Amino acid sequence: MEEVLEPFFIFVGLLVCLVCLVKCLRFSRCVLLNFWKVRPTPFLRSMGQWAVITGAGDGIGKAYSFELAKHGVNVVLISRTLEKLQAIATEIECTTGSSVKIIQVDFTKDGIYEYIKDKLKGLEIGILVNNVGMLPDLFPRYFLNTPDEMQSLIHCNITSVVKMTQLVLTQMESRRRGLILNISSGIALFPWPLYTLYSASKAFMCMFSKALQVEYKEKGIIIQVLTPYAVSTAMTKHLKTNLITKTADEFVKESLNYITIGDETCGCLAHEILLKACFLSLIPSWVFYSTTFQRLLLTRYTDYLKQNSKAR
Repeated sequence: MEEVLEPFFIFVGLLVCLVCLVKCLRFSRCVLLNFWKVRPTPFLRSMGQWAVITGAGDGIGKAYSFELAKHGVNVVLISRTLEKLQAIATEIECTTGSSVKIIQVDFTKDGIYEYIKDKLKGLEIGILVNNVGMLPDLFPRYFLNTPDEMQSLIHCNITSVVKMTQLVLTQMESRRRGLILNISSGIALFPWPLYTLYSASKAFMCMFSKALQVEYKEKGIIIQVLTPYAVSTAMTKHLKTNLITKTADEFVKESLNYITIGDETCGCLAHEILLKACFLSLIPSWVFYSTTFQRLLLTRYTDYLKQNSKAR
């Protein structure tokens, strides 16, 4: 028996060391790219003439629209508020010189994708940013106490990712190049009680993205899921920014440094340290899921959100 167990434990030990080494190398690469400040204009433009951004009317989607246009890519802005889209389109065209198209739809509805498909016809789409999403409530709540918007959330956070990817992936496959960025959340990396539905919807995006990358990597297509922790946007009620909480512009500019780093990234170094290399990954699951920890979320964390957001 000992003759069998000894090589087994050696193998397991070597495997653990290898995993730790890969994580260290990946983290070192994130640090290097953060200070190197890569701006991949030729790479982004080589993907195709147009980028499609969902949820482009505000926050991260708006920031991606401007940043990609600054890199010389034409952009298609998709959101539900026509006035916002028109104002952003005008500003992008005036400040960057890139061409802009707008599509007004509501991603909480399901019957919108034939209309989007028709509007995208004839465009060489090289980049898709699946950014649109909704959070029922910024403050932690038990599942039965959350706003009754389950179907809208599923359409917005899940259906939109699947359908928009389906619309552009065929063209990308035929050209054997393309970039799809799926904006998930750090809250998707493990089950998060009191944000149950939102966490689960973002976890779907992670699994969907990683599986697709395996299927299409050899066809020249990059599919990356981003899992940021805190970004100050309208959805997060404009939380005060600090070392951890980034503005949408800061997050987007840094995230573009990491588009070739792998199938998953937090999108910025501070969140990479917080979520994967340091604090949160060290919390034992029994602590995180304890009644005491849940009470802290409902009281202290709620107080923090109220004090640091504009929804006071």
